[in-house]
Amino acid sequence: MKSNIQWFPGHMAKAIRQFEENIKLVDIVFELVDARIPYTSINPEVKRISRDKPRLMILTKADLADPVMTKKWIEYFKSQGIRAIAIDSKVNGVRKKIENISEGILKDYLESQSNKGYDRKALKAICVGVPNVGKSTLLNQLVSKRSAQVGNRPGVTKGQQWLTSNGKLVLLDTPGILWPKFQSQEIAEKLSLTGAIRESSFHSDDVALFALDFFKQNHREELKNRYHLTDADFELSNPDLLLKITANLGMRDDYERASDRIINDVRKGKLGRYTLDFPDKISVGEE
Repeated sequence: MKSNIQWFPGHMAKAIRQFEENIKLVDIVFELVDARIPYTSINPEVKRISRDKPRLMILTKADLADPVMTKKWIEYFKSQGIRAIAIDSKVNGVRKKIENISEGILKDYLESQSNKGYDRKALKAICVGVPNVGKSTLLNQLVSKRSAQVGNRPGVTKGQQWLTSNGKLVLLDTPGILWPKFQSQEIAEKLSLTGAIRESSFHSDDVALFALDFFKQNHREELKNRYHLTDADFELSNPDLLLKITANLGMRDDYERASDRIINDVRKGKLGRYTLDFPDKISVGEE
């Protein structure tokens, strides 16, 4: 029986309150979502708090996501009236791209400010997203220096901080925030697999079984090659397939260790580029 995954520590409630307090100080919201789970990693609290504040959806870690699916997601968000871009935060040129798009989104507002005699030398933006979505990596690219602490685990950024870029942006960094209750365990499994939830909050074999089921259906060859599987192995149940991989990795019956290996391989892209969310599977009610 699977164990439920829930994680909403006290510092996230505090971060949400701070977001509510600071939203009036900024011109635009940079909402960061993981390109591998661009729908699952949308925090409903961001939409609620942002209200009518202009938003730019930034799909981070695009270098790990399926590029065909990323294009479909950009089109999906466009159809919903949301401006979205996909980026690899480690590549140069990201700052200029985001500045130009932000100015386009705020064009009417900036013209109105100019007509009133206000000279806006910089745009104020707040960066929000789930834990480990890559906010600090992006911010360091935007400010062209290592101002925000970076780490490949959730919860690295503990407090809010203002950062000034070399260009036209003043940025407010915030800790990663999840929402109080996940709508389904599938959402929790996707967030766990991609690293938004701490390992101490879930059982690795549950998440590894979720990963095996997804890759069996969508990326079978990558799974087969990575773990030296045969076609016959895919007739096994997911738990038996996990045990088979455990043996193939030379870990005997230590399936928990093998589960950790599978999760890390998926996160690092060793099973290829993948996207867990599909825009054509979103119901009207969910939209």
